Amino acid sequence: MFRSTARSLIRKIPKTWVHDFGARNLSYEPLSWSQGSYATRMPPLFHPLPGLRLPQPLPDHMERFPTKITTLPNGLKIASEDSLGPAACVGLYVDSGSIYEKDESVGVTHLLERMAFKSTRNRSHLQIVQEIEASGGSVGGSASREQMAYTYDTLKECLPEAVELLLDCIINPVFLENEVQEQLMQVKGEIGERTKDPQQFLLESLHLAGYSGALQNPLMAPEEALNRLDGSIIGKFYRENYTADRMVLAAFGVDHENLLAIAKPFLSNLPRVLPVEVPKSTYVGGDIRHKVDSEKTHVALAFEVPGGWHEDKDATVLTVLQTLMGGGGSFSAGGPGKGMHSRLYLRVLNKYQEVQSFSAFSSICNGTGLFGIHLTTGSDFVAKAVNIAANELLVVATPGQLTEVEVNRAKNATKSAVLTNLESRAIVTEDIGRQILTYGCRKPVEHFLHILNELTLDDLTLMAQKILSSPPTMACLGDVDRVPSYDSIIKQFQTPH
Repeated sequence: MFRSTARSLIRKIPKTWVHDFGARNLSYEPLSWSQGSYATRMPPLFHPLPGLRLPQPLPDHMERFPTKITTLPNGLKIASEDSLGPAACVGLYVDSGSIYEKDESVGVTHLLERMAFKSTRNRSHLQIVQEIEASGGSVGGSASREQMAYTYDTLKECLPEAVELLLDCIINPVFLENEVQEQLMQVKGEIGERTKDPQQFLLESLHLAGYSGALQNPLMAPEEALNRLDGSIIGKFYRENYTADRMVLAAFGVDHENLLAIAKPFLSNLPRVLPVEVPKSTYVGGDIRHKVDSEKTHVALAFEVPGGWHEDKDATVLTVLQTLMGGGGSFSAGGPGKGMHSRLYLRVLNKYQEVQSFSAFSSICNGTGLFGIHLTTGSDFVAKAVNIAANELLVVATPGQLTEVEVNRAKNATKSAVLTNLESRAIVTEDIGRQILTYGCRKPVEHFLHILNELTLDDLTLMAQKILSSPPTMACLGDVDRVPSYDSIIKQFQTPH
């Protein structure tokens, strides 16, 4: 079909045009740059082309723009970092999450995430979608146990409209009952699918079993809560927690004075309220098991990370330790760059074919956190796999077991990951917003790189010892009867090694 179409097109082209085109551009001469007319017609590209004006190259080194922060009279902070380029990202970050839920509001945080960019007092949901599409931008909302995030990524020329729409969606939501019920129905339909993401499911279970207090609250709305949640309950939680002093408007790729001129008229009138005390949580350790009929059994074994993000050196050490242990699935495309040089690959996944996945993980909050190993294997091997996981954690806490080579490799890999992530507008915006909520300021990346560069082999060993001094928390999914008892795990970590 294509060949016949080509022939018909050629027949329609005047022969004189074809002849002129061939005379100007075609040659039967050998492809030699040193011979006559061909070289004249096709000049080599290693010489500047005449008449072509080249833009000035950027300097070899450019200092990053500083992060500027302005605090409004009502306590709300506006922070930004400028950058070259045509695009920008703006986000609003709120010191609110599932830890602030009470008995009557359990599950609201999950619904607030799903109600992001729904109808407001000024726009319908349809209008919001149309305006976002017209700008060519992308928006998102995410919830965690301690913070909420709403972002808008767009071109700089669309920034005034983007900021106004973003703030309208967060400051003026109406929580229409039909929109709330639609999201509730979708969440109900997803409840049976939660175990299909076993790592996330077990992470929820670890918080339920390992903590008492606020961090025990579920991040995913439980089934019993969905039958009583409605727009009024969501609105009450929103009004109590979305206050000016607990908000940060962060942006990357934006001139700070320009951002202030756009945002202040929308944010200055938000009321200032009395500070809210952060709900307390206590790590206690524990065991939770979900028995299901499955060929695979999933286990997560974790311990407390005391101090959380507030202890920034310990958090940096933990990040390197997680990179050093690494791990992943039994099949991974690629080579060493995919983490196949890490301890858990070399010592577990390459050695035991029965193990389908085996990886270190962490979940860090402001004042505490969890660190451990998640594994997936068949029921016949699960007891052995759990003992292997316990042994791998004990080994990294034993002096003399780590080498300088693998520690330096983990430090370099961590440094590379941090700097690569900070090439993303969305991640820089998130880093600005979340750091200001956590620390009250934005610490430069050089601060963390300095900590990372100064880390020693002993720092990692001491960090592992500190973590393993807390009681373990274990969560299982699958044939849980084959998983070792919680008491036997405790004894394994109490036995001198």
